[in-house]
Amino acid sequence: MDKKLEFHAPTFEEAAELAKTYALRDNRTCDSTVLDTYIWKNMYNTAVYHEDGAALLLMKDEKGYFAAMPYCSKEELPKYFEMLRDFFHRELASPLRIDLADEEALRILGLCDSAEYEVAEESDLKDYLYDAGELRELPGKKFQKKRNLVNKFMKEYEGRWEYKTLCCVDEFFLEEFMSKWVEQRLADGVESRETLLLEKEGVTDILRNCDKVTFRIGAIFIDEKMEAFTIGSYNAREKMVVVSIEKGNSEIPGIYQVINQQFLLNSYPEAQLVNREDDMGIEGLRRAKESYNPVGYARKFRVSEKTA
Repeated sequence: MDKKLEFHAPTFEEAAELAKTYALRDNRTCDSTVLDTYIWKNMYNTAVYHEDGAALLLMKDEKGYFAAMPYCSKEELPKYFEMLRDFFHRELASPLRIDLADEEALRILGLCDSAEYEVAEESDLKDYLYDAGELRELPGKKFQKKRNLVNKFMKEYEGRWEYKTLCCVDEFFLEEFMSKWVEQRLADGVESRETLLLEKEGVTDILRNCDKVTFRIGAIFIDEKMEAFTIGSYNAREKMVVVSIEKGNSEIPGIYQVINQQFLLNSYPEAQLVNREDDMGIEGLRRAKESYNPVGYARKFRVSEKTA
């Protein structure tokens, strides 16, 4: 391929056009919306190539450069996949590596049966999928513990709690909460300082550009103090909410169950499916996500071009 691909850091001014490109084919992973691209752009030194009808994402970690599966229509996927491979060969002098590839793309490209590529599932990074109606209503015996926690919270904080839909002008509340959250997580030793600070930076960045990136924020206030919040975006093609951020005061029983339910009731009543992202291989997070009775998973794969 003769076309030269020129990558640049993603700008908020192009977020709306990128979002349209991301929605050109079925993809049930959390990467089907642009929010995570902007939240984690500094973590992976993300760069983007964007033209009419297609977007390519280039990233870098300790192992070197890797890419996302091309964003384009399924008919155009083989074309842009080859363009990406050519770029890795000519510009990076490296075999192609794609992380977090979705199953539909593997099928379209026939990669699982290809002798040129090794395909391995990234099992700790599969996204959890839920029936949105079930998470709103918490029906039946399988949700009894969740309902009990919600009811206990409602009773204990009756007249003292409030759900609010936030926007840019509420940036102070969110930044203040995130600062306390980082301090607590550092004290708990659950995540690395770098990851926590980059997440905080990414959240702050999207808040300051919420007129350019489409997402919604919901929060729970108790006695006028914010105790939980969540940020999500919507994939209209698949009628799916992607919940990218959810934080809460873990010392308040039921707070996570309430913010989960209220966010869907108030912000996305039309959604049919919920993607609550992966568990990062953390056992406690895995148990929490499984406890909400997922209806399926968006499996992800690493595609590595074989070398001679």
